[in-house]
Amino acid sequence: MNQIFEWDRVFFNSLPESFLLEVIFRSTVMFTILLLTLKLAGKRGVKQLSIFETVIIIALGSAAGDPMFYEDVGIIPAAIVFTTIIILYRTVTWLTGKSKKFEEFIEGKTECLINDGKFSITSFKKESLAQDEFFAELRIKSIEHLGQVKHAFIETSGEISVFYYEDKDVGYGLPILPLLFEKKNKIIPEDGVYSCSFCGNTEKLEKGTSTCKDCHKDEWVPSINTKRIT
Repeated sequence: MNQIFEWDRVFFNSLPESFLLEVIFRSTVMFTILLLTLKLAGKRGVKQLSIFETVIIIALGSAAGDPMFYEDVGIIPAAIVFTTIIILYRTVTWLTGKSKKFEEFIEGKTECLINDGKFSITSFKKESLAQDEFFAELRIKSIEHLGQVKHAFIETSGEISVFYYEDKDVGYGLPILPLLFEKKNKIIPEDGVYSCSFCGNTEKLEKGTSTCKDCHKDEWVPSINTKRIT
């Protein structure tokens, strides 16, 4: 039976000092795996914190927690983990300051999702962001339709930044209120202004069927041009 304050167990858990080299290797491997996993998860998976910041928090939290609770985890190996993580943190921070490409790989970059009231399809495909989720973000900002939005960006933190048209410049746009958006149809019931449900392209259409000139989809929603109420 173990006794309390067996110093060799507390600090090393009866492991040889050479094991500390393995701890450094393990820490580096797990740090890299965490970084790549969260990178693949996308910005929205770590909203409000950058991917790099999230990796640091997870890694340090795990390193600090285990020796607090488990008697078979030595304090010295845990301290080596801390030291390794800090060194890796300093190294990655230095590299991001030296290389723009490396910075974009680690932190990502700001992408334009809406440009002049229409989806930027190429940018939207890069992000792990569902249309319903994006619409919910816009509705929280009191947006009724894309005609009110001049530009919208997804920041490296995962937050959505929106720049609005002035009231006098608001045009017809794709409605994002559920009851209106659900009216999408491939058959245009009457002449009027309609928006493509996929990309937000808005144009005057005649009764019948039509294909979007921007994305070549064929589902349309009656457009609205209400002003924002703030």
